Amino acid sequence: MSEVFEGYERQYCELSANISRKCSSASLLDGEERKQQISELKVALDEADGLIRKMDLDARTLQPSVKAMLLAKLREYKSDLNNLKREVKRMSSPNANQASREELLEAGMADAHLASANQRERLAFSTERLNDSSERIKESRRTVLETEELGVSILQDLHQQRQTLLHSHNKLHGVDDAIDKSKKILTTMSRRITRNKWIVGAIIGALVFAIILVLYFKFS
Repeated sequence: MSEVFEGYERQYCELSANISRKCSSASLLDGEERKQQISELKVALDEADGLIRKMDLDARTLQPSVKAMLLAKLREYKSDLNNLKREVKRMSSPNANQASREELLEAGMADAHLASANQRERLAFSTERLNDSSERIKESRRTVLETEELGVSILQDLHQQRQTLLHSHNKLHGVDDAIDKSKKILTTMSRRITRNKWIVGAIIGALVFAIILVLYFKFS
């Protein structure tokens, strides 16, 4: 890019920003001060116009690729300068003060409406968040109640299981007692059977001995 073009471009950007600031301040002035400001703005516009022409001449001497890019920039600068010229021309009209005041009033009303809309939007958002919080609290409360009911149900089941285990323990204790009694009965029966065996054996022995004696005395 040409250094000459860059220099003109830098001057134009500074001058354009200065003109824009002066337009804003001139809209608030009246009488001779306003006229003086507008006169200075026209001079600045002529200077900006001259810088645009110089940039255009310099850009057309460069290579085609660079030239196309710089001319595209120049179109934007020309559009910006035309907007500034229209603004200064509007300020120069007899009803410019009234128009400026009306614009400021409209801008103020628009800002007020926008602020009101923003407040309503924030209020609606806050209300929505509050409703969401309320719903979450209700849901949490329902969850707590359901958990409490589940806890009570579990405690009841555990109590029933405890009663069942105690009943089973009592039954097992009764079975143990019955087994002990059965063992005692079986032991007694076993002893009686053993004693009866000895008695029967003694009787058989006595009978055999008696038979032998009888036979002995019979054949002697």
